[in-house]
Amino acid sequence: MIMDSRYITNPKDAKFYTTERLRNEFLISDLFIQGAIKAVYSHNDRFIVGGICPEGKEPISLDLGKDLSADYFLAGRELGVFNIGSEGVVEADGVKFFLGNREALYVGKGTKEILFNNSDGKNPACFYFNSVPAHASYKTIQVTRDMAKKVCLGSPEESNTRSICQFIHPEVVQSCQLLMGMTILEPKNLWNTMPCHTHSRRMEVYLYFDLADDALIFHFIGEPDQTRHLVVRNKQAVISPSWSIHSGVGTRSYTFIWGMAGENQTFTDMDQIQMSDLK
Repeated sequence: MIMDSRYITNPKDAKFYTTERLRNEFLISDLFIQGAIKAVYSHNDRFIVGGICPEGKEPISLDLGKDLSADYFLAGRELGVFNIGSEGVVEADGVKFFLGNREALYVGKGTKEILFNNSDGKNPACFYFNSVPAHASYKTIQVTRDMAKKVCLGSPEESNTRSICQFIHPEVVQSCQLLMGMTILEPKNLWNTMPCHTHSRRMEVYLYFDLADDALIFHFIGEPDQTRHLVVRNKQAVISPSWSIHSGVGTRSYTFIWGMAGENQTFTDMDQIQMSDLK
């Protein structure tokens, strides 16, 4: 297991960062390592981002408790998991959940043993997880694509026609503060979250995936009048502090998983930014 730390960044300082510093602070470029767990601990809302890639039929245990000075990983946390590979198995305290591609699992606080594995050992699963502190214990529930709440936004004229699929959301699954979902752009649409916004009461993390090797995303960060960008490739994630916009445009259509945590779970609690105010 590999655990890195990312510290809270002041927006007054961030506007002076070089490209290298921006990438070191906000981009997670090597999240998926075969046969291992890679995790990043962000001090923004104590948010943990991770990737798990089982090898063969050997399960991987989410044994990160010692890194948090806790008896076990979910002693004071909750967990959201997406599978972005072939069918895989997540075992939570002896109960097995078979997750297909683009399916999710919410795991409640107090779950002691969590194992990740491939279903057949030949077609590998690829698990992506978010975890945040939790004040209560809620039921562990698998969320299929049919269960997710779907919101359609955008238009072809703005090149941002997309479906926002809310998986871990108060109208789907009860959680303490974690929100997770998936945004799918329609073919020939390139922009996400534009017009853009901030939500000063919540931070967010994006994982971009299903991108071809020769495709990339320009992910925009920073204060609305001090925008910067990161070049992001397949299966790379971006940490977005609460003061930052989080929008992107790709060289072709793509999908991303978003996760949020903070003061509330009100999905519409956003501060919209006028296009004329962006700089």
